[in-house]
Amino acid sequence: MTAPRFQPYAELCVTSNFTFLAGASHPEELVTRAAELGLAAIAITDRNSVAGVVRAFSALKELARLRDESRANVQAAQDGPAIRSQRVTDHSSRQDVPHFTGATGTPSLSATALPKLIAGARLALTDSAVEWLALPTGLMAWSRLTRLLSLGKRRAPKGECHLQRADLAEWGQGMILIALSPDPMEDGNPKTTRSDLLAVARTFPGQCFLGAAPRYDGRDQARLDQLAMLAQGVNLPMVAVGDVLMHRAARRPLADVLTCLRIGCTIDNIGEHRLANGERRLKSGAEMARLFARHPAALRRTVEIADRCVFRLNDLRYQYPDEAQDGEPAQDRLERLARAGLHWRYPSGPPPRIVHRVEKELTLIREVDYAPYFLTVHDIVQFARSKGILCQGRGSAANSVVCYLLGITEVPPESITLIFERFISKERGEPPDIDVDFEHERRDEVIQWIYARYGRERAGLTATVI
Repeated sequence: MTAPRFQPYAELCVTSNFTFLAGASHPEELVTRAAELGLAAIAITDRNSVAGVVRAFSALKELARLRDESRANVQAAQDGPAIRSQRVTDHSSRQDVPHFTGATGTPSLSATALPKLIAGARLALTDSAVEWLALPTGLMAWSRLTRLLSLGKRRAPKGECHLQRADLAEWGQGMILIALSPDPMEDGNPKTTRSDLLAVARTFPGQCFLGAAPRYDGRDQARLDQLAMLAQGVNLPMVAVGDVLMHRAARRPLADVLTCLRIGCTIDNIGEHRLANGERRLKSGAEMARLFARHPAALRRTVEIADRCVFRLNDLRYQYPDEAQDGEPAQDRLERLARAGLHWRYPSGPPPRIVHRVEKELTLIREVDYAPYFLTVHDIVQFARSKGILCQGRGSAANSVVCYLLGITEVPPESITLIFERFISKERGEPPDIDVDFEHERRDEVIQWIYARYGRERAGLTATVI
């Protein structure tokens, strides 16, 4: 029987280039391609990391904007012009996001429901050959996943993550867990594999599945049949996955180059590590239906699992440190410090315009509940100055009288004409950006103080990967 032209399918196993030297496509490219293919959902599951999901999330928002523009201008969409869009990321790269048209058999963008983004990770354990796709179903499960990854990275050397089965058992509640077992055609320890699967399945009943991915080596039907038998034996429903490394097959040469860099060889000596073909790309539901024609339930389960994963990145809200001191609420402390700043910044008395601006800023800060944020920056700056460490606030924070009164910035706000709303406003829906530079010779003293005050488990450094 011919597979249907459109088959609902969610790809639950996708490695992006945030799995360094493995994934051959950017998250933006993967999300865009998933939309072109009409996938119900796409899970970004990098190895022991959730780093790639942020750009995927931004790309999906950009696609939604383009779709809405297309719906508002149907005639322009039918003409099929290419739309160049700025990536909604913190770098300057650009990509082409074309209109989807019916000419290729793909639904038009204006008529297409964009794929759901599932934020997850691929957990590689040090004491098991079975890897697990961890897909949080809700906000608390996401918190547990990120805590689990932080635990593994803190106990390992830089660039590594050491997790064990016991860690997964402790932190895996609320996640969909899809096992990626060794190839049954080549597994030298099937009893150990079975034991590892049973252990996790018993710990999390109803949360676990067995992933089945084609290898495209001429033995896939036998492989999938064996995986189905294994799934039945350990009572784990089988689910189809593509084990994706790239958004299009054209990235295969790049994937091979990445492999060479990872294992330390030249492309001429890559040997059996070379990808045999370009099939580890995103596929449509119809393509996956042909591959899993003898196991249609495995395909249906992908959408069922996607429906259970209701967590979205925009559910996250930053929780500020509690900056209350001696029972004094954070807002009251901020207002006290700001009014004290009026006296030491303006010993002859502040101008009425400044007094009015202070009250306006403090009222807005109270409304958006950002007092702890301002106090955190104030305390860091005060520590630096108490140790004679040079520091200076800059950027849009210079628009704020409160920052000036707290000693964060040094330029009197009445001497500039920038507007405060450039720094903070209710409409932005996000905290202001306060940049503080510290002298580089002693910056580490400030970092160590932050670790000591807030705890290493609640403070971290960001990095820019170029």
